[in-house]
Amino acid sequence: MLEFRLSKETQTTSNKHKQGRSDHRGLIREETNIMKKRWLSLAVAATAAITVLAGCGSKAAETTAAATEAATTEAASSEAAESSAEETKAEAAAEGEIPAPEGDDNKISIGVTPVPHAEIVNDVVVPKLEAAGWDVEVVEFNDYVQPNTSLEDGEIDANYFQTIRYLEEQNKERGLHLVEVAGIHLEPMGIYSKNYKSLEELPDGATIAVPNDGSNESRAIKLLADNGLITLAETEDLYNLTSIAENPHNFEITELDAANLPRSLDDVDAAVINGNYALEANLNPEKDALAAELADSDESYINYLVVKEGNEESTKTKALIAALQNDDVKNYIEEKYSGSVIPAF
Repeated sequence: MLEFRLSKETQTTSNKHKQGRSDHRGLIREETNIMKKRWLSLAVAATAAITVLAGCGSKAAETTAAATEAATTEAASSEAAESSAEETKAEAAAEGEIPAPEGDDNKISIGVTPVPHAEIVNDVVVPKLEAAGWDVEVVEFNDYVQPNTSLEDGEIDANYFQTIRYLEEQNKERGLHLVEVAGIHLEPMGIYSKNYKSLEELPDGATIAVPNDGSNESRAIKLLADNGLITLAETEDLYNLTSIAENPHNFEITELDAANLPRSLDDVDAAVINGNYALEANLNPEKDALAAELADSDESYINYLVVKEGNEESTKTKALIAALQNDDVKNYIEEKYSGSVIPAF
């Protein structure tokens, strides 16, 4: 563009010479003016170019600055979110005294039977543990054997379903190495019947079903004795059928698997049923039982949190204890079960 303008102006000057302009000074003056105009044009063009470049540079700078600011803001927000999450976990742990996970091992697995243990754990305990940073797996069992063998084999970190007496019996019979660490609740065992409304109505020779495992059978037979249906010989061990000293009404006492006792009510006159299995069958010991254990009848009937020997002081165990033994769990038990399950802490 610049070369074109110079060529055109030179041609104009040459034409002026050809036209016979003789005043050399005038020519010089005219060429000088042309040169001034030329440099003025160049100056204007240069200024415009600089302005454009400056403008582009300014926009680029502004864009870069905006991007940097956005990235900084995003990073700050992310950092703030992580910080907030950590603070929430810390607060949750502090409020319930629930220890947070150590390192990358943040998973806790706990074995339970469905009612009430799974309900208590899922509804109250899991949210507390998760708020403290734990990843919780709740494993439900429908019998009393697998929760202990699974714990012994290291498949779960703890279980919550059994009494001390049952635990001691299973440790002895199966060679397990499990230990109780925290008492949580009592489920009163009750005597139930579909055909009779009171113990006095039970006829002579009535069939009464009881659990067939040692500790629960002992507990059931003692409940029968406490209510005057039989008398027992003194023993330092668990009661069983041979412990019955007197049976004036000739009751036929039969042993069944504890989980099958609610279903047996169609076939027997009465059955002594564990609290958890009664609840599963919509039986409330306070309302439906002909007789039931008292809340303070025996501390050995309390349901405990159990772990494998050597893990009593682990962070996971401490977290579980804190999540189970607190006012929220106590209030939940009292409100939901209305006396059919009783807090023991």
